[in-house]
Amino acid sequence: QVQLVESGGGSVQAGGSLRLSCAASGRTFRMYGMGWFRQAPGKERELVSAINWSGASTYYADSVKGRFTISRNNAKNTVYLQMNSLKPEDTAVYYCAARLSLVVVTTDEYDNWGQGTQVTVSS
Repeated sequence: QVQLVESGGGSVQAGGSLRLSCAASGRTFRMYGMGWFRQAPGKERELVSAINWSGASTYYADSVKGRFTISRNNAKNTVYLQMNSLKPEDTAVYYCAARLSLVVVTTDEYDNWGQGTQVTVSS
């Protein structure tokens, strides 16, 4: 098990940027595939981006390709989501998730979840 704590959410105008961070506990962080999900009010949770243990493989939802970048620093037990050119439709609670896996996990089958951080983009 790994505990996850997100930070970096906030309010920004359309076109702005935010960087989310997810700090993980434990000494086995490098064994986990990581993902960022989001859930807007009245909508289902969706996978935004994912990264494998080394950072060499990544996945992005079509809606964020070219605007968001996922990365990780295994020495700091942290995964990041750099969000640029934000749009009002990016408004949601963003969740960090972890799964014991060496590959990119592109389903919602993650075992560990953070508490979420709110991102609000105004037009």
